[in-house]
Amino acid sequence: MGLPSQKVQPGRSFPLGATVSPEGVNFCIFSKSCDRVELLLFDAADDPKPSRVIELDARHNRTFYYWHVFVPGIGAGQVYAYRVYGPYAPEKGHRFDGNKVLLDPYARAVVGWEHYSREAAIRPGDNCAQALRSVVFDPTTYDWEGDVPLCIPYSKSVIYEMHVAGFTRHPNSGVSEEKRGTYAGLIEKIPYLKQLGITAVELMPIHEFDEQDARPGLKNYWGYSTLAFFAPHRAYSYSKCPLGAVNEFRDMVKAFHQAGIEVILDVVFNHTAEGNDEGPTLSFRGLENRAYYILEKNPAYYSNYSGCGNTIKANHEVVTRMILDCLQYWVDVMHVDGFRFDLASVLSRGKTGHPMEDPPLLWLIESDPVLAGIKIIAEAWDAGGLYQVGSFIGDRFAEWNGPFRDDVRRFVKGDPGIVDELAARILGSPDIYKQPDREPNRSINFVTCHDGFTLNDLVSYNEK
Repeated sequence: MGLPSQKVQPGRSFPLGATVSPEGVNFCIFSKSCDRVELLLFDAADDPKPSRVIELDARHNRTFYYWHVFVPGIGAGQVYAYRVYGPYAPEKGHRFDGNKVLLDPYARAVVGWEHYSREAAIRPGDNCAQALRSVVFDPTTYDWEGDVPLCIPYSKSVIYEMHVAGFTRHPNSGVSEEKRGTYAGLIEKIPYLKQLGITAVELMPIHEFDEQDARPGLKNYWGYSTLAFFAPHRAYSYSKCPLGAVNEFRDMVKAFHQAGIEVILDVVFNHTAEGNDEGPTLSFRGLENRAYYILEKNPAYYSNYSGCGNTIKANHEVVTRMILDCLQYWVDVMHVDGFRFDLASVLSRGKTGHPMEDPPLLWLIESDPVLAGIKIIAEAWDAGGLYQVGSFIGDRFAEWNGPFRDDVRRFVKGDPGIVDELAARILGSPDIYKQPDREPNRSINFVTCHDGFTLNDLVSYNEK
């Protein structure tokens, strides 16, 4: 049965996303160049068609470049999506397609995976029955039981990078069968992690990503293919209700904190799952392609400083705000303790892709009061040739020290002439970090990680 017909109200342009109040929900998205917007409401996550379509009138539901509407009588758990109509003119950077159902960039949860088809979002035609949808979320109803950030200093931090699914998926993990590969499964491994003596887990990407973004016959396993930055990946959730991943993630964070272990997220703000000019229309490119992505001189094509098909235009004003809002959300609402920024040097590139001396986004992250007490860690390079280890901006960003990894490995496997380099690494790499007032603990001295050798192979083989 569809929703009862209720008179909608114009709504307001803030906050972005879907915001719950006692009377209903305010919806707001950004789109500068579109002609019209439809809000789709679904009775259930897998319904092939919406039960209600609300057309937004530019005269009443648009303020500047923000489209908004208030829908009374609905609340948390409501499934929704958008259609956005406008020019399809790739040669001008526009890729609007009203046939495609779009996710809200501020979606807190994503459903529809059972019938989702990436191919349907690529080929011409309506993809509603096979499209992903957003879920309205109310952050005020969860009991954190007094949980607060742990604020463990770098000097006392031992960071364990892990893949949420891979860490417990195998039976030898000892995790309950139904909880293997989930946030709930990680809770069961806390005693083991405590025995290791670690102080933080650094989770490989848990932002909602597209597992179909892979070669035919394969799945995207690592998660570096984000499509919703505010939403935890639903496939990692033991609970399968629409908001199950959100609550289970918070349960996991709370349990880690109770055990004295911080939670750091590996975040991928350098590209999205929409890929290159042959990729799917899932969200950003269908909302305002020219704002969200760095485009080539021929704007039909995407600049590729990420090595993954596209590059987010991180220093565009609207995108900068989205990234900052996202980081604040994961700290304030989800209680995470820090972020490791994948290919962080991309975030120093301007709107045309050129490196900036003072990139606004990175300075905003560095100086933001909500983020003041957390760890911010840069992978200080990108796939376009930028290498900023030792020169990344600011006073707060720590850096993955790639030379530490390389020199420790060379020493352990017996390469000649490495003692001086190893001594420098143990001393805090003063040859790399030359600023006299820089804290030596801002160097993240890692031995191996997800895209290197396993710890055993590190000292067993000369080549991968």
